[in-house]
Amino acid sequence: MPTPLQARLQSLEAVLQEANISYQSLSPMADTGLAHDHVWLHREGADWVARLPKQSQMNLGPADNLAYEAACYQRASQGGHVPGLHGLLEVSDRLPRGGLLVDAIAGQLAQLPQDLPRIAETLASLHRLPLPDPPAPLLAPADPWRAMREEVARQSEWLEQADLSAEVIARIRDELAALPVALPDAERCLISFDTHPGNFLIDAQGRAVLVDLEKCRYGLPGIDLAHTSLYTSTTWDLNSQAVLSLDEVVGFYRRWQTAMGTSPSAETLVACRRATWLWSLTWCAKWRAQHLRAKDAQQRGEDWSAELTDSAVIDHVRDRVEHYLSPPIIDHVQDELQRLRATL
Repeated sequence: MPTPLQARLQSLEAVLQEANISYQSLSPMADTGLAHDHVWLHREGADWVARLPKQSQMNLGPADNLAYEAACYQRASQGGHVPGLHGLLEVSDRLPRGGLLVDAIAGQLAQLPQDLPRIAETLASLHRLPLPDPPAPLLAPADPWRAMREEVARQSEWLEQADLSAEVIARIRDELAALPVALPDAERCLISFDTHPGNFLIDAQGRAVLVDLEKCRYGLPGIDLAHTSLYTSTTWDLNSQAVLSLDEVVGFYRRWQTAMGTSPSAETLVACRRATWLWSLTWCAKWRAQHLRAKDAQQRGEDWSAELTDSAVIDHVRDRVEHYLSPPIIDHVQDELQRLRATL
């Protein structure tokens, strides 16, 4: 009997043959994330990667999730710093959540702090793109700050179900209550919403290529800046971990501001940073409460079951979740936020 990986490769091979998509060989890539499996397609000319969803981080059904991910790549590729989209593998019995075919990027994982200037340029290339009419299917709330606050509030409902200490729950809820109701400037642009450094490769031309796109929306650019440079992001990936100094964080923001030619206020940028940190903490609580559940046999929407991912990755995620929810790390990020507000 084939292993789950072998069975998935056999299914992919059959789908590619039925779609008359040529390739020379397939190479499964390391399982490093909770949302997708990846398979490298060696082809004559440029190689592709098949991105096969394990779940929907947008909590969508399989077909809608596939269309959403395709739109993410189509929109973001206009900035020149993400893989191009070459096709969809439709939802089927063989591939219950379908898949995308995108450019394979040969490069090295971004390293911090040295690659922060390149990442700032890449984010600016995304954030400068014009708002399309209509923005659908991507999320585009009229009030993106309110939408962010509401999303964090929904995730915070998991705090009491995550077996956390009363101290940690109280401290997170105090931070949630401190988020401003409104911001002085909250102009929308295309954002990735998932820009932790492990999602960037540095290619042969020196570009920082953002390779993982599935949660794009029209929101606040400060969320991407925060997600790139917060402690909870820069220490997430095993192969690109770093603890940034305040000067390095400020330099990253300044480089992005120069590339953009304009910038939200310091108040808005720091509020987005606090909200993004709280989004990460409440996600950790949700994962802590859900990851021991059995996987969804009906392949519907969001699914954080540990059954879907290699056990070593689950061990790593568990370690990071416990670390980020610990009082000393909460202290660390709170201190940085206070100092950053005074510096920006």
